[in-house]
Amino acid sequence: MAGHSKWANTKHRKERQDAKRGKLFAKLIRAVEAAARNGGTDPEGNATLYNAIEKAKDASVPKDNIERAVARGGGDLDGVDYEEIWYEGYAAGGVALYVQVLTDNRNRAAADVRSTFTRMGGSLGEPGSVGYLFAPKGMIVASGDEETVLLAALDGGAEDVTGSAELWEIVCPPGDLAAVRASLEAAGVAVEQAEVTQLPSTSVELDEPNARKVLRLVDALDDLDDVQEVFANFDIPDEILASVG
Repeated sequence: MAGHSKWANTKHRKERQDAKRGKLFAKLIRAVEAAARNGGTDPEGNATLYNAIEKAKDASVPKDNIERAVARGGGDLDGVDYEEIWYEGYAAGGVALYVQVLTDNRNRAAADVRSTFTRMGGSLGEPGSVGYLFAPKGMIVASGDEETVLLAALDGGAEDVTGSAELWEIVCPPGDLAAVRASLEAAGVAVEQAEVTQLPSTSVELDEPNARKVLRLVDALDDLDDVQEVFANFDIPDEILASVG
C-alpha cells in the first residue's frame, strides 16, 4: 500500500482481533479442521493445513485444541463439514472487501453477511466484482538487519522484501510461506507474523470519516461467527489510524 507500511494497517486489525480472543480462537480452530478435512491430516503434504496450524500457534491457541481440530477434520472425532464461500462488496470511499466464510449453513451465512453490509453502510457486490483485485500471497513480517533478512528471504523463495530494520514485509508465493519462514528463522530473524493472505493490486487511501466507517463495517463482519477473514484494499495513513484506533 502506498505511502507507508502495510503492517501498520495489519497490526491495527490484529490488535482489534486480539481483543476478541475467544472468537478468534474459534475461527482459527475452524480453519484447521476445514483444512484437514479437505486436504488430509498431514501438514507436510497439506500446505493449507500447515499454514492454518502455524497461524493458530502464532495466536497462542493451545496445542491440544489444534490436535483435536486436526482429528475432527480427519474423521477420527465427530466434526462439522464446513463449506468455503467468498463474498465481495464495497465499503465507504470505494474500498473493496473480499470476505472469506467457512460455514455449515450457507443460507445463514448469506443472510448475515448481506444484512451486515446493508446495516453498516456498505454494499454487497456480485461474484467477480472485486475478487480480481486480490491475489493470494504469503506475507511475513519480521525484524532483523537488512543483509540477513534479504539473504534469508531470497534463499527461501521470497518475491519481494520492503521495510527497514524495525519491520520487514516479505511477500512470497503461498506455497513457499513455510520455506521462507524456515529460512528466516534459521538465520536468526525474528518472525512477528506469517500467514497466507489476499493482497490487493490497488489501494484506496482513506480520510478519517471514511476510515471510521470502513473499520466499523470490517469489525462487524469479523464479528460474524461464519466469517473467517475480511480482506480489504484500504490504506489508512498512520496519523489517522492512531486517531480512529
